[in-house]
Amino acid sequence: MDAQEQTPGLVRGEGLTAWRQIADALTADIAAGRYAPGQQMPTEAALAARFAVNRHTVRRALAALAESGLVRASQGRGTFVEEAPLAYPIGPRTRFSEIVTGAGREAWGDLLASATVPAGPKQAAALAIEPGAPILELLTIHRADDAPISTAQTWLPLPRFSGFAAAYAERGSITRAFAACGVHDYTRLSTRIRARPADAQEAERLDIAPGRVVMVVSSVNIDSAGVPIQANRTLFAADRVELVIGG
Repeated sequence: MDAQEQTPGLVRGEGLTAWRQIADALTADIAAGRYAPGQQMPTEAALAARFAVNRHTVRRALAALAESGLVRASQGRGTFVEEAPLAYPIGPRTRFSEIVTGAGREAWGDLLASATVPAGPKQAAALAIEPGAPILELLTIHRADDAPISTAQTWLPLPRFSGFAAAYAERGSITRAFAACGVHDYTRLSTRIRARPADAQEAERLDIAPGRVVMVVSSVNIDSAGVPIQANRTLFAADRVELVIGG
């Protein structure tokens, strides 16, 4: 018997709104495994038919599930049950692609924008260069099985990494882009972590509701000679990862 066949009628006129009853029913369906992690939820039209309500009521119920972190809405694709949080170790050799594929999921990164900019005081200090020196700035998004896990701003010294943006756009991986630029190993020099609410633009990139918590990880990586090669600020959707420190 499927979820639709098990749905009781909505209780009318007893102080519990229709959308809340629908949200509770769908929450119970997810908890019971009727909709598996990563699975697409039925369309608004199908849910409206199941519960005998209009699509606006269904939309409000799905929004409540998204706000609670049970589902995510992907524009143009539908609504999906959230995966279990990804265990994400932070250590000397943190590699997004290796972590994601090690969890049995597909990893990919997209380059959203790149530009040559003058190094600000923080970037200059992190990269051990003079303030105002030209650096490459990248804006990227990183996915596991199409679910956005993080979005990042990355700064790299020039002219050493003048070809990095093209290498990353082609390969979808920071590690492989570094290898294409002659850096075959690098390690983490420092990591700082804090939490804050996502703004509207960040929320859109991560497919989360504005105001949901993101973990902000600021880091510096160095090459085998100890030279800083990358300063990074990564925003993780807090519902989708568990940062693991020291094993």
